[in-house]
Amino acid sequence: MTLIKSISGIRGTIGGEVGNALTPVDIVKFTAAFAKGRKKIVVGRDARISGPMVEGLICNTLVGCGVEVINIGMATTPTTEIAVTGEKADGGIIITASHNPMQWNALKLLNAQGEFLTDADGKAVLATAAAEDFEFSEVTSLGTITYKDYTQIHIDAVMKDSLVDLQAIKDARFKVVLDPVNSVGGVVMPKLLEQLGVECITINGEPDGHFAHNPEPLPANLVGLSRTVVANNAHLGISVDPDVDRLAFICENGEPFGEEYTIVAVSDYVLSHVKGPAVSNISSSRALRDIAEAHGCPYYFSAVGEVNVTTKMHEVGAVTGGEGNGGVIYPALHHGRDALMGVALFLSLMAHKGLSASALRATYPDYYIFKNKIDLPNAAAADKIFDAVKKRYASEKLTTIDGVRIDFEADKMWVILRKSNTEPIIRIYAEAPIEVAGEALAEEIVNLAHEIL
Repeated sequence: MTLIKSISGIRGTIGGEVGNALTPVDIVKFTAAFAKGRKKIVVGRDARISGPMVEGLICNTLVGCGVEVINIGMATTPTTEIAVTGEKADGGIIITASHNPMQWNALKLLNAQGEFLTDADGKAVLATAAAEDFEFSEVTSLGTITYKDYTQIHIDAVMKDSLVDLQAIKDARFKVVLDPVNSVGGVVMPKLLEQLGVECITINGEPDGHFAHNPEPLPANLVGLSRTVVANNAHLGISVDPDVDRLAFICENGEPFGEEYTIVAVSDYVLSHVKGPAVSNISSSRALRDIAEAHGCPYYFSAVGEVNVTTKMHEVGAVTGGEGNGGVIYPALHHGRDALMGVALFLSLMAHKGLSASALRATYPDYYIFKNKIDLPNAAAADKIFDAVKKRYASEKLTTIDGVRIDFEADKMWVILRKSNTEPIIRIYAEAPIEVAGEALAEEIVNLAHEIL
């Protein structure tokens, strides 16, 4: 697997030949590039096996660059984001490969606002690393490392939020099953749930980096969680990914609540208390738009990528939003995906509604998303397909901020075509309120592409 460099950081597998893996040399170079011009940086990591090794390389490289390091140790991605602003740091480095398998690791970079780097800032770091234009300190001005634990600070911030109804949650006497997939969620989430007054049964809780299953919180990977929820008569199953920024629920009957519906439900609760815009990315479910409009609030979408979502949220003054992969963003706390905040708001919603998880899900509109792809024979083929699609569907609503999206407003359907950053393919996502309609729409686009190629 080739080392992947992007504006948000670098990622790759630990071990393997130079150039095709994330090596100690890559880690040092990239850290030194990020350190340039920064005096204080927060470092946090998930529970991956390679985490301590990568952490040591990063922290000591930063010391060599004269940086004041705040090492918060094993911490979630949202905790690290909060720590950056809490420490008034110039940026942060999160050591996590998110939902990738255990052999992967990555450096994700934050700016002084605790948010992911903009396109321009990310490209500047990549250019500095490529040119090896580093600034190392003299021996008398080396940096320092201070160790702090921000987990409780994060939990306290969640507990103090005005929309988190602690008494209602306690009165509901919830029993939940938690699957933190052997990462930092096994440390953080039980503490949060205990303080919320929730009985928590944890599976795969040892934070040793040996993931018990594929760590992406998709239904196919949560069969064990579903069974445990039903076996224990629990009200809810909670799944988080290794760095705890994505969140998915399992209903009391063992059925998935729907990863796309995590932000729908949380936003429903937020908008029932605070009016304002909602934002999700361009490939997330239309259900969020429906809920926002039902509350008399505007809805906007952004290009795919957390930084694009948060940028749009800043722009329109959004009060809720996120990504359809289970990434709740609640800007009253911070502009970043946060499973801790998502859980507290979701439990508050359940407590207020007095509904089971499955009954709550039934109150939201049903949409079905289908995925397909088009293999590209060459780079020019993508533009030819995009042009043909825009011409064929010129009478429909077209959006080109990220690939090409077509909205069929009368039928509440949409389809988006986006070029892959890693493969010679175009990815197709289609959504419709009728299952066969969404599938047919995706197939229609594929057939059109084959006419062109």
